[in-house]
Amino acid sequence: MIQFQFITAFLLIALGIYAFLAKRNLLKLILALDILDSGIHLLLISLGYRVELNEIPTAPIYTGYETLKSPMVGPLPQALVLTSIVIGVCVLSLAVALTVNAYRHYGTLDVRALRRLRG
Repeated sequence: MIQFQFITAFLLIALGIYAFLAKRNLLKLILALDILDSGIHLLLISLGYRVELNEIPTAPIYTGYETLKSPMVGPLPQALVLTSIVIGVCVLSLAVALTVNAYRHYGTLDVRALRRLRG
């Protein structure tokens, strides 16, 4: 049985790809990239979460885990996703700043109109 978080992750990824391909507004394109990024983060975190023998995994962030017999959540996907979130926020803020600058300079956020302004 497919778990709920995998379905949600794939729906977010599909929604982000659809919005990225269908929309022409720069702000909507930035939001589509952010939704796509969130779906990928959820997928990576879900892949790191493992349920074995119907036991709930615990986080490996406390001492005394050597004697614990239950499975643990993989710390590597969590660390990679945390790094990716920080990079994504930086890219998102830069994209919004460039979009605001493009709107002030050209007066539009339509991608088709901005392409025609190449000179």
